[in-house]
Amino acid sequence: MAEDKAKFGFTQIAENWNGRLAMLGFIIGLATELMTGQGILSQIGIM
Repeated sequence: MAEDKAKFGFTQIAENWNGRLAMLGFIIGLATELMTGQGILSQIGIM
C-alpha cells in the first residue's frame, strides 16, 4: 500500500483533489459569468 502514503504523482488522493478543484473552478467561473453577464474570456479582456 505504498500509494496510500504517497502524496504526489498519479495517486488516488491527487486525482481526487484534482477533480474537486476542477469542479470548484467550474462552479466559480459559472457563477462569475452569471453575476457579471460576461463570459470568462470577456472578463479578462481576450474577446
